[in-house]
Amino acid sequence: MIGELRESSVHLDRDIIVAADMHGCPNRCRHCYLGRSGSEQMTTSRLREAAMLFRTWRRKGAASPFFREIKFSTWAREPDYAANYRDLYALECELSDGPPARYELLSVWRLARDARYAPWARSIGTQKCQISFFGVGSTQDWFCRRRGAFADSLMATERLLNAGIMPRWQVFVTKKLLPDVGQLLELAQDMRIRERCETMGMPWELFCHLPGPDGEARAIEWLRPTAKDVAALPSDLLVASQRYLGRDTLWRSERELLQRVLHSEPEFPYAYHRPSVTGFYLLPSGDVYSNWGTLEPWWRMGNLDRDGLDTIMNRYRYAEAPAMQTIHRVPAGRLALRYGDMTSQRLYGSEDGLLCLYLARYCEEEARSAEV
Repeated sequence: MIGELRESSVHLDRDIIVAADMHGCPNRCRHCYLGRSGSEQMTTSRLREAAMLFRTWRRKGAASPFFREIKFSTWAREPDYAANYRDLYALECELSDGPPARYELLSVWRLARDARYAPWARSIGTQKCQISFFGVGSTQDWFCRRRGAFADSLMATERLLNAGIMPRWQVFVTKKLLPDVGQLLELAQDMRIRERCETMGMPWELFCHLPGPDGEARAIEWLRPTAKDVAALPSDLLVASQRYLGRDTLWRSERELLQRVLHSEPEFPYAYHRPSVTGFYLLPSGDVYSNWGTLEPWWRMGNLDRDGLDTIMNRYRYAEAPAMQTIHRVPAGRLALRYGDMTSQRLYGSEDGLLCLYLARYCEEEARSAEV
């Protein structure tokens, strides 16, 4: 019942991160759960105005602002893509409580073009940087939808090592990657990445996994491998991946996962688990999304200009975005019966990963029905 849903509302943390998609991304990666960025950019003054709204927001009847600690980011996809990245980092420091949230990400595009960037990143405390690989040469370029992406990834790796930053390689397993995996690992050996990381006192981190089936990646399901496809992957890569990800197994077939879902109905929240830190994405259009899901329309919380922050926060607290309504009210088993394929041998990382796909299909169908 609606009353019961509102009483069991989503907890709104008092410490949050607000990530503004100010300058987009140089790539249009086919696996990206955030989808393609638009051409519109956000001004510094616009972010300052938004920061003030979050800083001063109060719950109805409260005497003081609700949020206790806020960290602001000037990027939502690729950090430091903008030419004035140092100024934007200074702005993050100014607006945030404590150091900005940097994670272990840098701009591969900028690493390959700006020799001063890696040393600067190291100077602000960066010790690791993750680089994603989808294959070798034109395969990588195809996934990133950008010519030269593979060459940039190798140059970025070299410049990270020279600056004393460990380049962690994340390898996405698809049917397009499989013919290239041997060559990719040979390149890593030729570059002596493992030995150079150990010289810096850090073990090299290399792991593989499947792309998640949400956002842009829903369009590349045809590249999802089967157990037969991945049988030839090197055992040392698989063992290292299990160790890094903390899993006993990296993947199971859709058929097996479907049986698990149908025999043990997952409880809320299925598909997407509550993030360890509550965050909100702010797009140049003023649209606001939480970091609990994707940037597809059914996860939209509202528009800062048209709806206001009070309405947006209430929609979050009471799980009013269509996708959040779905995982509150529609049993996972119902989605599994509607969209699952008991004959499918395609591999997924977990039940939740598979349910992300079903959830998106359900929400997309519901959205289309509402338009009719």
